[in-house]
Amino acid sequence: MSGRGDAGHALRLGAAVRGDARDPAALTRLAAVAEAGGLDVLAVGPGAGGGRARVADDGAGADVAVGLDAWTALGWVAGVTRRITLVADGLGVDGPPAVLAQAVASLDLLTGGRVELALTTAADEGADGAADEGADGAADALGEVVAVVRGMWTPDGTPLVAPGPAHPVPGAARGPAPAHDVPVGVSGADDASIDLAARTADAWWLDLGAAGDALADVGRLQQQLDRAAARHGREPGDVRRVLTLAGAAGVPTVEEVVGLVVDDGVDTVLLATQDAGALDRWATEVAPAVRSAVAATRTARGTAPAPTRSARVRTARRAGIAYDTVPAGVETVEPGDTRYPAMRSNYLRAGRPGLVLLPRDTAQVAVALTWARTQPVALAVRSGGHGISGRSTNDGGIVLDLRHLDGIEVLDVATRRVRIGAGARWGAVAEALQPHGWALTSGDYGGVGVGGLATAGGLGFLAREHGLTIDHVRAADVVLADGSVVRADAEHHPELFWGLRGAGGNLGVVTSFEFEVDEVGDVGFAQLSFAVDDVAGYLHDFGALVEAAPRDVTPFLIVGAPRGGQVVAHVLAVVDSDVPETIVERLQPFAMLAPLVQQSVHVLPYTGVVRRTADVHGGHGEPVSRSSLVEHVTPGLATDLERLVRSGAVHFFQIRSAGGAVNDVPADATAYAHRSAGFSLVAMGSERDRVDRLWDAMAHHWSGLYGSFDTDPRPERVEDAFPPATLARLLALKERYDPDDVFRHNLPVTATLRGAAREDRSLLTP
Repeated sequence: MSGRGDAGHALRLGAAVRGDARDPAALTRLAAVAEAGGLDVLAVGPGAGGGRARVADDGAGADVAVGLDAWTALGWVAGVTRRITLVADGLGVDGPPAVLAQAVASLDLLTGGRVELALTTAADEGADGAADEGADGAADALGEVVAVVRGMWTPDGTPLVAPGPAHPVPGAARGPAPAHDVPVGVSGADDASIDLAARTADAWWLDLGAAGDALADVGRLQQQLDRAAARHGREPGDVRRVLTLAGAAGVPTVEEVVGLVVDDGVDTVLLATQDAGALDRWATEVAPAVRSAVAATRTARGTAPAPTRSARVRTARRAGIAYDTVPAGVETVEPGDTRYPAMRSNYLRAGRPGLVLLPRDTAQVAVALTWARTQPVALAVRSGGHGISGRSTNDGGIVLDLRHLDGIEVLDVATRRVRIGAGARWGAVAEALQPHGWALTSGDYGGVGVGGLATAGGLGFLAREHGLTIDHVRAADVVLADGSVVRADAEHHPELFWGLRGAGGNLGVVTSFEFEVDEVGDVGFAQLSFAVDDVAGYLHDFGALVEAAPRDVTPFLIVGAPRGGQVVAHVLAVVDSDVPETIVERLQPFAMLAPLVQQSVHVLPYTGVVRRTADVHGGHGEPVSRSSLVEHVTPGLATDLERLVRSGAVHFFQIRSAGGAVNDVPADATAYAHRSAGFSLVAMGSERDRVDRLWDAMAHHWSGLYGSFDTDPRPERVEDAFPPATLARLLALKERYDPDDVFRHNLPVTATLRGAAREDRSLLTP
């Protein structure tokens, strides 16, 4: 061995097995031995590590293929294992690489991130002495495959176009993104394969049995790879080294394997065998001894651990974040990862965070938050990523994403007490509650996350009958700014419990809520569209009808930009009843407001109103959004709103009904203090100056602000959202629970009064 040196990559030991059509069950037995024995990697191929289908004589002089298709076999093995990393060994690419990318990503998602890809050139697969130019051409074609596969794994909203020539892609829809950054390896000992691996691969795979090289040649080939990497501007350690040893020669000794790792720089060693006994000895006797010996040698030599992320990912890192110090066990997504395009933005706002942290439980949230505090960059907390304000993403900072905390558990049927994780989506919540005949008022869209809405307010389609979402919170588990975890309810941290319901984003990271949900059966859901000429009159009459209507009906009104001078208004309404006559009675007055141009009324479960939706973080539209609360839609307000709608400055205007049960709660019972408001208004446009000018001109009508719908960065919006007494209590809570203002990026209560409060401590008295 020639001794290229140990790059310090994490040692992995595994097996290379094949699927045999004459004994397909053997594959299951071998996989079970590998996983039970604690091996790290299982490579499955139609040939013993070489990627070629084996053949046998059928007795009549004809060759018959007996190797199972490697990709199909790998899918089977994925279903009978739970932990081990899976690789389709020496996979040739005969079909479209875009299809291969989708297959790999799908299996990676199904296995929770356990798949790797090892590709081989056609020349290496069966060229049998192919000319150099043939090998070079095959390697170039495989390079195209690698580029297409990686491009398909980065869904950014644009189709993938690749010019070819070997694998042209005229325009393929990207995705899905895999569950993790799938390493792409290149297999082969010929010069072209080694050069391709050095140029673009995450790993180089060498099968001694297939390549015909001796163990003594490993060091020479490694040095060739190192020189090629240098030519392409890469460090030798950027390419991991995977070596498959032929099991026909017997189980290798501990000394042989240790030498390959610490002297020749191989970091993954696989034993190719179909012998379950030999595989068991390799896994339970040799592998543990190798791990111990390698660890001892590395300690004695002072070998530095290699970076855990590929060079491709590391080069995309942003300044100011110590990526390599993220606490162990916390899942991360970086700008160079394939999943990053699907996580960097929220629903309406594009973002470019430097790091997304994805904790899996409350303990990991605490660890992740404590670490994030040490980084000199912005911190955003995200539950569902649907927030119109855009505060759940940033540019160059850290996003603490709670999507994995999505459990839904019924605690007590008698009291309808339910625990829901902050990362759950309201569509999933509706589905979980529906079999019990329950529902929880929760906005109007199933893709909204629980955490953001249940700490801000929650003005949904059941609001007039059942109140705000926060009115149903009975307890919350909270990670505070210092990383401690508390339970907040009426008896424990009651003042914090008060603040979490309406201003929770200022005070901590709520990881789960306990709700008391409502009995809700099927409901009436109406979609009514009107041609409106007198917009002001229509808006005023709509508001008056809502205030006079029974509580069991909650209508929302949406108006778009006029087309050819014609304004069309859309009423979406839920009637909390499954009786057709009651539904018609509630809706009839609204149907008489203006000429109907379209109508649809259904009796359906609440799950048909708030539906489960796919996770969409596309940053669509980037609208300027302004929001305010009003007590009544007065004639003067209606006239000003018509001017807004007809101005051309807004493409979306909405009135959400409040009142009813929302107004039953005392103003000081929660940090959402605007309990006299009857309506929430939202307008969206594309030009901030125009929208702000028109909206600010109507300020004399406003009675407050629901902050989740507003993108105005001016600090005075905080005073609109929180009346003076409420703001004083929240500032006192900040002093107690977040004195360093860690949570200062979500409508921060400190924006306008923190400096004054430090001088005049009376402002901190509730």
